[in-house]
Amino acid sequence: MTRDPESPHALQGLRVLIVEDEPMIASSLEDALTDLGCVVIGPALNMRDAIRLAREAEIDGATLDVNIAGEKVYAVADILMERGIPFVFTTGYGKAGLRESDLGRPVLQKPYNLNRFVEIVTRWR
Repeated sequence: MTRDPESPHALQGLRVLIVEDEPMIASSLEDALTDLGCVVIGPALNMRDAIRLAREAEIDGATLDVNIAGEKVYAVADILMERGIPFVFTTGYGKAGLRESDLGRPVLQKPYNLNRFVEIVTRWR
């Protein structure tokens, strides 16, 4: 099903895992996703919770901060890839901090551009 990203219901019911170790950023992203109609899973503020949710939660997609409390988020990315779940990396450094194998994945640079985010997430439908 294709939905118009401009529609207030374009992302209605989409289950999105947030992996972000900065509480204020996580809260801001959670608010934005909720306003767009998404169901937020998490946010996971540490790798232990992120790995558990990536393995167990029913999710349609995820936002992954590349660096979680000094640890790279790649274990979570690998679980999501195995499950066939799309995700976007979020970082203040662009693609510079990514593994070579992840360079083709979408990246949102902080601070987030909401229109770009909606464009990426709408593809998960």
